Amino acid sequence: MEIGYVNARVRGMKGRLLQPEALEKMLHKPDVEAIISQLEGTAYHEDLERASVQYAGIYCIEHALRMNLVRTYRTILRIIGGEPFAFCIHIFLNKWDIQNIKTVLRGKHVHIPHEETLACLVPAGELDEATLVELVKQPDIRSIIDMLATWEILYALPLTKAYPRYQAKRDLAVLEYALDKFYFGRALASLQGRSYNEAIVRNLLQTEIDITNIKSLLRLLRDKVSAEDGRAVLIPGGKHLDVAFLSRLMSQGGEDALAGLARTPYASAHPAGRLAGKEISVYEKELDRMLVTQGIGAGRGDPLSIALVIGYLWLKSNEITNIRIISRCKNAFVPDDEIREELMYV
Repeated sequence: MEIGYVNARVRGMKGRLLQPEALEKMLHKPDVEAIISQLEGTAYHEDLERASVQYAGIYCIEHALRMNLVRTYRTILRIIGGEPFAFCIHIFLNKWDIQNIKTVLRGKHVHIPHEETLACLVPAGELDEATLVELVKQPDIRSIIDMLATWEILYALPLTKAYPRYQAKRDLAVLEYALDKFYFGRALASLQGRSYNEAIVRNLLQTEIDITNIKSLLRLLRDKVSAEDGRAVLIPGGKHLDVAFLSRLMSQGGEDALAGLARTPYASAHPAGRLAGKEISVYEKELDRMLVTQGIGAGRGDPLSIALVIGYLWLKSNEITNIRIISRCKNAFVPDDEIREELMYV
C-alpha cells in the first residue's frame, strides 16, 4: 500500500473534522442537549446514537466521544496496515496505553468505583478494552502490575522496578514517572533512523519530553522539592533542555529558575509571577498549546510522508478535547467567556 493511498484516505477523514465556526456555535449553545443536537449532524452521529441507548446528557456525549476516538484510531491502523512506517504511528497511539494504565492506577490508588474508571479509558493503543477491564477489576496496584507481567506486557517492567519506592512513599507520581520514562526511552530508541518519517515523530517526542520536564520542574519548585530528589523525575532525551540544565535550574530555585526558562525556546509560555501564587496551570496550558500547535503543524510537511497522518491525529485529539471542555463546562453552567479561555483553538 503506497503512502499516497494512505494520505488520500486520511484527507477524507480530515474533511469531516469540525470547523472553528462549528465549535464557536457549540460554545453558545444553552445546554448539553443542544450540543447533542448539533453533534447529531456531524461525524459523531453514529456514536451518539449508540451511546444514547445507555446514556443521556453529558454521559452520552462523553461515551460517544470515547467511541468515536477509538473508532478513528482503529481506522487509521487498518489503513496503514503493515507498512514500514506503521511503527511511527503506533508510537503515537501507544501514548494511550500509558494514559490508560495511569488512569487505572489512579482509580485504584484513590478507590474510585470501577465504572467511573472505565468511563475514563480510551482503548486506542495496544491494550484493548477487554484487557483494560481486567486491569480495573484487580483489587490493588500490586495486582495490576502482576497482571501486566503475567500477560508479558512491557509496561510491567518499569512499574515492577518502581513499586518498592511507591510502597514506601505511597506517592503515585513515582509509578507515573516510571511509565513516562519507559515510554519515551523506548520510543526514542526505536527512532534511530534518518528517514523523514522518523524525524517527524522524533522531533515531536523530544518536544513533549521538554514540556513534560518543564511541568515537573514547576511543580518541584512550587513544592520546594530538593534538586537531588527532583532530578529523579526528569526524563532524558529532550530537544532543547537536557537533564543537566534542568537540574541546575532546580538548584537555583525560585525566580532564578524561571529566568532560566525564559531564555529557552519555551519562553513564550513563561509563567511570569504565577509560580509564586502556586498558579502554574496557566503556564501548563500554554505549554500544551505549543505542543498541540507543533503536532498539528507537522501535518504540513512532505506530502509523500506520514506528516498528514500525524497532523490529523493531533487535530482529531484536539477536536475531542475541545468538545469535551465545552460539554463539561455547559453542564456546570460555566460562562461562555470562561469556557473560551479553556479551549485549545489551533
